[in-house]
Amino acid sequence: MTAELIEGARVILEDRVETASVRIEGGRITGIDVAPDGASLVPARGRLLAPAFVDIHGDAFERQVMPRPGVMVPVETALLETDRQLASNGIATAYHALTLSWEPGLRSVDTGWQIVRALERLRPRLTAENRLQLRWETFCHEAEPLIAHVLSGPDRPALAFNDHTTSMLLHPDVAVQDRPFDQADPYPVTPFDAPRFLKKMADQARRAHVLPEDYVALLTGVWTRRGEVPAHIARMAALARSHRAPMLSHDDSQAETRGYYRSLGATVAEFPMHDRVFHAAREAGDAIVLGAPNAMRGGSHLGSPGAAQMIARGLCDILASDYFYPAMLGAMVRLHTDRVAPLPALWKLVSLNPARAMGLADRGRIAPGQRADLLLLDWPEGHAPAPLRTWVSGRPGYSALPSLPQPEPAL
Repeated sequence: MTAELIEGARVILEDRVETASVRIEGGRITGIDVAPDGASLVPARGRLLAPAFVDIHGDAFERQVMPRPGVMVPVETALLETDRQLASNGIATAYHALTLSWEPGLRSVDTGWQIVRALERLRPRLTAENRLQLRWETFCHEAEPLIAHVLSGPDRPALAFNDHTTSMLLHPDVAVQDRPFDQADPYPVTPFDAPRFLKKMADQARRAHVLPEDYVALLTGVWTRRGEVPAHIARMAALARSHRAPMLSHDDSQAETRGYYRSLGATVAEFPMHDRVFHAAREAGDAIVLGAPNAMRGGSHLGSPGAAQMIARGLCDILASDYFYPAMLGAMVRLHTDRVAPLPALWKLVSLNPARAMGLADRGRIAPGQRADLLLLDWPEGHAPAPLRTWVSGRPGYSALPSLPQPEPAL
């Protein structure tokens, strides 16, 4: 692999932004402000060079797999397109949030197997490092063979405990942010003939490509499994621990919920839904993940705590793309503009912190010896930035370098 010297960029380092040149060779950063030593030059004066993004929860790939409700496209085509989108948005490491549910259709175990097999076939052709977050619906015991298969593979996945079943059945008098611990008994269940519930089921059925009445019947049958769920969770957590896979819990609304999953080894709190969960996670030293779209838009579309506020309060460590890959860069723009924190501290939310949470010690920062996962940006003052080039382990992943020089950024 030819050595390159990215010359004269403003570089986001761990504690400062300074003008420097960065040399890369053999997939690694080999020096900062060192002699070219035969490296080809990449002119970068007036640009911003940053660690490439590490995205630990992104499900925007679902829109490539199913671009319209009920309309599926070939999975390999969808994943190749997703890979291009990752690289062009500066994401060098992506954990696809692959929902494994009892639902038919897009989030079914059958579709999950298709995606897993396609990623295995495509691995040599992909630009970004495409990994999996096994976003497991805890009522779906049918997913256990797939989870075991992926955990035993070469690219260590993450396992996320996800319980949308109890959320769907929550009584309408209880706000979703106040949902009891998943295994609370008795649990406040909605009347199955309530108009609001039936409308929600119609929306869910559309994605699953079944009739609403069939969806309700399926959900009713799944709910009868509730007593078996804790044993399934314990078994999957033990399997993940045996493979040293990072674990997360999703949408926790109670400190009890967070404590339960932490006791199983899930030390990452993903999208907490209430202040009490944030505080419980912080006191225990758990990593806290929120959505980059939340930060970019200035608030959650679900009414959950705002990411910018939580970052300012020291209650958010990681921002993930969630449902929109460009949001990782968009969040940096909004948070930097609003002066929530200095840019190097903000950038750790999308690079170093998620890498550490996933046990990836070789990436997430610009320093000698680290993987050359880099993002070169055109960011004129007062305007939105544009990715110009992405390197993934030193390989050219994406390039849109224009021929004309740009002015020095005011960062």
